[in-house]
Amino acid sequence: MNRPTLGIALITYNASARLAQCLQSVAFADDIVVIDGGSTDGTAEIAQAHGARVRIERDWPGFGPQKNRALDALSTDWILSIDADEIVTPELAAAIRTAIDTPRADVCTVDRLSSFCGEWVRHSGWYPDRLARLFRRGAARFSDDLVHERLVFDPATPVARLEGKLLHYSYEDFETVLRKLDAYSSAGALQRHSAGKRGSLGIAVTRGLWAFVRTYFLRRGFLDGRTGFMIAVFNAQTVYYRFLKLARLNDTR
Repeated sequence: MNRPTLGIALITYNASARLAQCLQSVAFADDIVVIDGGSTDGTAEIAQAHGARVRIERDWPGFGPQKNRALDALSTDWILSIDADEIVTPELAAAIRTAIDTPRADVCTVDRLSSFCGEWVRHSGWYPDRLARLFRRGAARFSDDLVHERLVFDPATPVARLEGKLLHYSYEDFETVLRKLDAYSSAGALQRHSAGKRGSLGIAVTRGLWAFVRTYFLRRGFLDGRTGFMIAVFNAQTVYYRFLKLARLNDTR
């Protein structure tokens, strides 16, 4: 009897830093598809060198739609969606293979452990970060959100939790932190503007303060030490600028 096939779905844009390590960690898969947004740092070449099928899509529609393009390019029985800065540990790889060979559910979640400027974060709302990432083809798709997309599937769909960790090198340095702060706040403002929501200086200040309190105190960011404080400030600034940018969009459009 033939074993079920596994496809890997990735989207990239100037993601050369961890891409080789990412692709090496999923070398056990039957097919790998990379939808690239027009990288200029050799991302496409790295992907091709590791056996991935690369398709260039420069018309950025948002994270959700771009990830769905990757899903649509695969014809395997199962799909694992990961990001270019995520590494599948050997324990997780074995759990994925077992889940596919002897399926107990059509959707499987993984536990993601993320780092912030070189430090692994175990509180601050970052862990346990349980995400649905492995699924039988056709059982799930990503939401159409510009940012903070999520995998959508029928609530009645059986879901299983996999052993092992997905390592996420999300913020390698302060330059990445600042770049993502700007990008995420802009995308969040556009998404809310499209939904008819409004922003103001008052909303920006109160929401930003709440984001800090929630991260540092309610989600126990203080247990992450200096890193937890930095994450709380980062979350607060992202929310603050998101609603300031939303207010500007409300005034100019």
